[in-house]
Amino acid sequence: MTQAGTFAEHGGRSTLLCVPFAGAGASFFHPWQALAADRWRVVPVELPGRERRIMEEPYRNVVEAAKGSVDDVVADLGEGTRCVLFGHSLGAVLAYELVHLLSTRDVHVERLVVSGSPGPWTQRERRAAGLPDEEFLARVEEFAGFRHEALDHPEMRELILPALQADCEMHESYVPSTDTPVSVPVCSLRGSSDGLVTAEEARQWREATTGEFTYVEFPGDHMYLVDSGRQVLDVIEAQGA
Repeated sequence: MTQAGTFAEHGGRSTLLCVPFAGAGASFFHPWQALAADRWRVVPVELPGRERRIMEEPYRNVVEAAKGSVDDVVADLGEGTRCVLFGHSLGAVLAYELVHLLSTRDVHVERLVVSGSPGPWTQRERRAAGLPDEEFLARVEEFAGFRHEALDHPEMRELILPALQADCEMHESYVPSTDTPVSVPVCSLRGSSDGLVTAEEARQWREATTGEFTYVEFPGDHMYLVDSGRQVLDVIEAQGA
């Protein structure tokens, strides 16, 4: 299949819907559009509590976040759109919930690509939610193997911390809305040295779909995708070939 036919077309380009990980905003995926070289349209999900929606109360429940976001997602994608969903960590389970919801709307999801996440029915044992601020940030840094430089600036940290805490709370308390697997193909991605999600856990997504399942590893830890955007996009494209 040609690059132009890898994803369904929207305005001459294909559509990739990207769901952010804990603490991140839509801007994380803005460089992906340049990396995609106009082969498809990258549409990030904008969640409350960050960036342009900084003054809005962040969600603390994954299922509610998906239900509260689906109308905006459908509006951003456009009716009749065919797309691929991508989500990393918290974004993976949010994307999973969105696939279920979009199946009842006029949007056709061709594939779900999850990253840095155990299967949706696996509860996270190591937790950060509820800890005092400094302990919380230390635990998150330990989990991710990554610390955003903005957290070292008091004013920026004051803006970022509430959404990050809410995101961790909803991720760590996540229970899927249904036991019914999705019918779309699922590809699970993982950093080969991820200390938070094992290869066995990442392969649990096989049970979350009645469709095709594939598994791909990249060099790096839990936040491997920060420096591997082009490689991730290449894999996503190849999965649709």
